[in-house]
Amino acid sequence: MPPAIVDSHCHLDFPQLAGELDAVIARARAAGVTRMVTICTRLRLLPQVRAIAEAHEGIFFAAGTHPMSVAEEPMVTVAELVALADHPKMVGIGESGLDYHYTAESKAAQQESLRLHIEAARQTGLPLIIHARDADDDMARILTEEHRAGPYTCVMHCFSSGAGLAQAALDLGFYLSMSGIAAFPKSAPLRDIFANAPLERILVETDAPYLAPPPYRGKRNEPAYTVHTAQVGAEIFGLDYAEFAAATSANFDRLFTRAAA
Repeated sequence: MPPAIVDSHCHLDFPQLAGELDAVIARARAAGVTRMVTICTRLRLLPQVRAIAEAHEGIFFAAGTHPMSVAEEPMVTVAELVALADHPKMVGIGESGLDYHYTAESKAAQQESLRLHIEAARQTGLPLIIHARDADDDMARILTEEHRAGPYTCVMHCFSSGAGLAQAALDLGFYLSMSGIAAFPKSAPLRDIFANAPLERILVETDAPYLAPPPYRGKRNEPAYTVHTAQVGAEIFGLDYAEFAAATSANFDRLFTRAAA
């Protein structure tokens, strides 16, 4: 069997994967991806996300309102998220965050939603899952302000922002998650950011069905391809693949305590 590794962020309910979910999960397990976190991005879709986690060993879920969906969805409440966290397979809050690339017009609502998700993470003790795009300054400011108001744990999912936000997150004790973007040929500056981070703060993910790493770039992503991003991660840290897989799996266990092996 290949070394065990975790896909810390994927979307198994999305239509690109849902039509052949059993085969997708089987290929992931054959590649050594023993655990996956499938992310709900709109709470009205939670039943199908939760059902996937309930039906499969080693699959967990997180729930929140994606920042790009905030303007289209009812504003989430802290009480709503806290109540959802009673489920034993719910392991994280989010993904939440800020995305000013396509949806800057809703930035005020995104910031409100983000602070509500942070409070839910605080109250539940579950890690916050952050999406950040073209919003580095506001993201660093809000995460820092809120952490001063009361600590919480967090992962910067699919990290592809600048070095300043990376350092702000690391200074707060947060984690950086490496997606297929880190494996793209033109992502050398991003690889440098990861190389300068402590290994014990690194996770790996696919964000499937998006952002497939080489040699599948431009095609549909799936959890089995965690391996290809992790091979690049191992090179960044000067480790063999098995060492990097073990390290990032241990990091996952430390952050996502409810899904710990």
